[in-house]
Amino acid sequence: MKKVLLGVLFVGVATVANAQKSEVNEAKKAWNLLGITAGKTLDAHLKALNTGLAHTDKAIADEKSKIMPEAWSYRALFASRIAMVDSVDLNNAKAKQKIAEEAIAKAVELDKKGAEKENIEQSKVSVENALRNRAIYAYKKKDFALALDAFNEITTKNPTDTGMYVNAGVTAKEIQNYPEVVRNFKKAIDLNYPDSKVLYSEIINITFDKLKDSVGGMTLLQEAGAKYPDDSYFIGMETDLYIKKGDIAKSQEMLKKLIAKDPKNAIYQYLLGDTYYKQALAIQTQRNALDVKKTKEFNEMGVKMTKFIDQSLPYYKAALELDPKNVNALENLKIIYLFKDDKVNYEIVNKKLTALKQ
Repeated sequence: MKKVLLGVLFVGVATVANAQKSEVNEAKKAWNLLGITAGKTLDAHLKALNTGLAHTDKAIADEKSKIMPEAWSYRALFASRIAMVDSVDLNNAKAKQKIAEEAIAKAVELDKKGAEKENIEQSKVSVENALRNRAIYAYKKKDFALALDAFNEITTKNPTDTGMYVNAGVTAKEIQNYPEVVRNFKKAIDLNYPDSKVLYSEIINITFDKLKDSVGGMTLLQEAGAKYPDDSYFIGMETDLYIKKGDIAKSQEMLKKLIAKDPKNAIYQYLLGDTYYKQALAIQTQRNALDVKKTKEFNEMGVKMTKFIDQSLPYYKAALELDPKNVNALENLKIIYLFKDDKVNYEIVNKKLTALKQ
């Protein structure tokens, strides 16, 4: 009698185990049937996905089947796909993403033989695509705060995706979250984003103008100048800053050192000429604001202005000799010769400019 009862007991255990294993098999079947529902409505697709997910709910609730790696890998597949395709219910998409991430982690832990590697990788891709979709939907709806959160989450999961750092920076700029603009653009720069020069320009201006951080701005500017030594923009910006601070000597010292190292660099010659020319322009602005009766002061300022203009000339000429197509040097020389009433040189420069612009 005992043997019979024991036999019945074994049958009962096997039946329960098979019942729970069948939930995993049903989940697999549901996943394989998704191709049939893919072309239907979003509601139909979500219904099919939720049905499959429900099978995994039962599978992981059982002590025996919850240790099966496929129970978790298919759970990750269903949940991550729901997170990716549900563009209507944001809360549902986020909740399913969380379920997917937990399932992925559990599947990785249990899958000692790597049998579920393909499903796990597919689930990871779906989670990433879910975040991308969420970010793009939010951005198009002008919900920039939500879009920024999504882009930042993507870069946290994939810290080498330069495009997503740029997207995050652009989005942050829309809501004037300037620290986030700088952080994301700088990360893209550090990862050698192709248009890093443009990003440097953005974050330098933001750091100076919006964040009012002159120390941080100068650090970025010098960093950009070192990375792009032949780019006149960053060198010119640095010299302009010194000029604005009244530290002309520092600006000229920096440029003279650069010229000493590379005397055939037309950019350096031009920028050194600019340090004198801009001082002349500043005096001209002050002189134009003077009372017409202050003749003496007017004349004295005119002498100073002319002195600075004369000091700029040899550097502009040197720049033009080294680079005959230097339009900026030609434009400034044209103005200078007009001011000095030098008709001969004015006409020469004007002809060169006209020829370049044709």
